Amino acid sequence: MNNFKLKTKASVGVTTVGIYTVPPLTTTTVLGITLANISGSGINATVGIARTSADDVSIIRNVPIPQGSSLEFMGGNKIVLEPDDQVTVKSDVLSSLDISLSILEMS
Repeated sequence: MNNFKLKTKASVGVTTVGIYTVPPLTTTTVLGITLANISGSGINATVGIARTSADDVSIIRNVPIPQGSSLEFMGGNKIVLEPDDQVTVKSDVLSSLDISLSILEMS
């Protein structure tokens, strides 16, 4: 069964947080990620993938996002995630980043 979903997280700050974890017996394709700077100044954001069965990796690291701007960085690329993989995000400023993650779950 295929299900399109939107996962969101508001006001992310300096602690790395999980946005989405792939359920058991499921493969997920990341279709798009949008990062929105909701702070009063420029920020730097990092998005990664935490994996139980392989190395953790960064998708983007310390990318600057100006005040009041957003960044959609997938640009037509897709990322395939396996069960228990987790998309993580953090900012360098407290409560400064909103995230939208568009995915396709396949089970």
